[in-house]
Amino acid sequence: MTTPLFRDDAYMRDATGVVTGHTQEGGIVLDQTIFYPTGGGQPGDSGTLGWSGGALQIATAVKGQGDEVVLVPAEPRALPPIGTEVAQSLDWERRYAHMRVHTALHLLSVALPFGVTGGSIGAGRGRLDFDMADAPDDRDGIEAALNGFVSDDTRVSAEWITEADLASNPSLVKTLSVKPPRGTGRVRLIRIGTGAETVDLQPCGGTHVARTGEIGALRIGKIEKKGRMNRRVYLHLQS
Repeated sequence: MTTPLFRDDAYMRDATGVVTGHTQEGGIVLDQTIFYPTGGGQPGDSGTLGWSGGALQIATAVKGQGDEVVLVPAEPRALPPIGTEVAQSLDWERRYAHMRVHTALHLLSVALPFGVTGGSIGAGRGRLDFDMADAPDDRDGIEAALNGFVSDDTRVSAEWITEADLASNPSLVKTLSVKPPRGTGRVRLIRIGTGAETVDLQPCGGTHVARTGEIGALRIGKIEKKGRMNRRVYLHLQS
């Protein structure tokens, strides 16, 4: 098992860890990590590992067996032996851009209240696919609503509910093709806003900014037709 430090503190840029295993493909498993593994449309983190006598560039992180997170080196190199304490350091600029885009896409699902059939997060832009027959005819209005959420500088927080609670509140799940992982007894929710002023609440295991104001100005990009009932909407960070 790898303790996911990123889940409790998405702003942790550096941490130590102990090597608990290697994969046949040359990956590294630690007892705890700040590296987010690819999942939910969010890319795995990149960065560096350092230890006494060695260092590695980490190209990405992926999910391994069970609750393990596997760090994938950028090139074949000698791995730190099992039991070695290593220093982890994120490519913070890239991770923080993912956090901004991820939270912005949650806001896009509010501005366009349709079922979500897919999505992808990048460092400068992201996109959601919506179960909708026609492209939205008020791009300016959608963009204004998104930037209004950003200007409000609303709090973003995480909380947990039981799987039974989620089953009794199916409207929390906006994604039509991907369901929240089950089997642990609880599900993580991301809330934008507080109490009666909640803007959005949905299951999510990814990393997010702490306040919407951190996202910065947003721009609606290309809108593509991907099927009879599918529209792909791109969202860009302005800076």
